[in-house]
Amino acid sequence: MNKRHHTKSRALGKVTLSDVAARAGVAPMTASRAINQPELVSAVLRARVEQAVQELGYVPNRAARALASACSRVIVVLVPSLSNAVFTAVLAGVQDALDPCNYQILIGNTRYCDAQEEKLLLAYLQSNPDGILLSGLTHSARVKQVLAASRVPVVSMMDLAPEPDVMSVGFSQVDAGYAMTRYLIDKGRKRIGYMAAQLDERTLRRAQGYRKAMQEAGLADPALEMMSPEPSTIALGAQLLERMLAGMPGLDAIFCCNDDLAHGAIFQCQRRGISVPGQLAVCGFNDLPASAWMTPSLTTVGTPLYRTGFDAASLLLDAIRGNAVPAPRIDLGFTVLARESA
Repeated sequence: MNKRHHTKSRALGKVTLSDVAARAGVAPMTASRAINQPELVSAVLRARVEQAVQELGYVPNRAARALASACSRVIVVLVPSLSNAVFTAVLAGVQDALDPCNYQILIGNTRYCDAQEEKLLLAYLQSNPDGILLSGLTHSARVKQVLAASRVPVVSMMDLAPEPDVMSVGFSQVDAGYAMTRYLIDKGRKRIGYMAAQLDERTLRRAQGYRKAMQEAGLADPALEMMSPEPSTIALGAQLLERMLAGMPGLDAIFCCNDDLAHGAIFQCQRRGISVPGQLAVCGFNDLPASAWMTPSLTTVGTPLYRTGFDAASLLLDAIRGNAVPAPRIDLGFTVLARESA
């Protein structure tokens, strides 16, 4: 009888949840829980349902479930790059936090573009997501309007919102930029340049911290800043170093807004026979995996990338479940990692 039932279902169309329940020998509600809320079902029943799903090739209809329960079990995550190791580390944390709860992740690459962020958000909101994770705090008026109208819980990653009741997870980009510059000043460096690319909101906030430290030390000079809107790459770091050396006489240190640029600057110094850190100290930001192993090893700012993603996703889950959120604004801090390059 069961065999005829499954054959008929397949002949007429897609395998249904009822087919899975019948194959597993459980009620449809139990099969649904085993698939959508596995933590509520015993290991034995869960295994039977999982086996039935595999045998029948069942694919859950998330749209139908969302209409029935007002819960899509979908989380939208928007990041500005999918090739930058910074954001792949953040995404790894997000996935590890959400996977045990059986959430699906819709990842969007905004490419550092407001229009692209608007486009992705409008498209993904059609999936009725349970929550949204955004990178940074700066968004267009249209994005803010859409988010407010959606009433979907939102957590910002990578920076801290000035408002204590706005959910955000990260660290102060301004304080980190200040701390790195202060480190160089304390090392006796006086002509400290700031090398920046892409000029996204985080890069500009690090520049604020750099300027604050330089002003306090009486070393501020706008001519020491090299700000390029080009996408950040190792090659660009080498090119910007050449421009800085040509236009900034007496330069004795460079604070790069990220490790990519710092790698390029060090490689170019080696090509030109410039001693690092003897003649020129070089620092980066974000502590990419190669930074500790290059020669000289790179002095940089260590940032909690994986934990940012994990904690932001965990905070979002609490908001979705209606749990009390005692600390909407989570400061994970940063570390100045003193190595050989400065």
